[in-house]
Amino acid sequence: MVYEITDMDNVSSLFDKWEETLIWSCLQGIMGKIYADNLSAPTAAMAIIGDFTFFAGKPNIELVSYKPDWCTQSFMIMVPQNEFWKNAILNFYGKRATVISRYAIKKEPHIFDKEMLEKAVASLPEQYTLSMIDERLYQMCKAETWSADLVSQFPNYENYSELGIGAVICKENIILSGASSYSRYKEGIEIEIDTRQEYRRKGFAYVCGAKLILECLKRNLYPSWDAHNKGSVALAEKLGYHYSHPYTAIEIYDY
Repeated sequence: MVYEITDMDNVSSLFDKWEETLIWSCLQGIMGKIYADNLSAPTAAMAIIGDFTFFAGKPNIELVSYKPDWCTQSFMIMVPQNEFWKNAILNFYGKRATVISRYAIKKEPHIFDKEMLEKAVASLPEQYTLSMIDERLYQMCKAETWSADLVSQFPNYENYSELGIGAVICKENIILSGASSYSRYKEGIEIEIDTRQEYRRKGFAYVCGAKLILECLKRNLYPSWDAHNKGSVALAEKLGYHYSHPYTAIEIYDY
């Protein structure tokens, strides 16, 4: 059986020492959900938030194969706690599963150079505008596939206004690039950065990232960064972060 967990004290030890803010969002009851093999004494658990699922504890095929009714997407990134979970995922999903490497970035609250970040923001050419995401921009982000993940984990603007934070670059009322909160936990956010394809490699992501970090620091929120590829690692390092280590994730198609 698979059970939805509401008493996080029963499962928190299974995720112990896993420095992943998406898991923290679930454990803190802010976003996402946690499922386990037992309500009172779980030995296996999974945290689901957005396109990510994290598996912890003793490998359990029922959890690996379980898809909640509210998960309507056809794609998922599964992160196994160890090789045993990895093998269980691969054995179940077979050809629908692709092993990838993602890249963890160190969480260091006091490393940011505010003067450097302010110069990055000021470097935006005058023909573009940099704005914090308000209700109009929230709806614009949500309307296009490439920018939807900037706000997609917040079901409406009221929720985003309460928990989210983001900045976008526009030209002639068109969003070109943005940096926003993919998710929120008590102490900070997980950053999502996206740029319209024809405007990539122009420094827009750098400007948006710098603006978002500065705004987070003003609000005493930590802007956590997890990199999907080495290009994302390079951008993070340019903004002041430090690379930590690669880790295994598994992309599931036709989920």
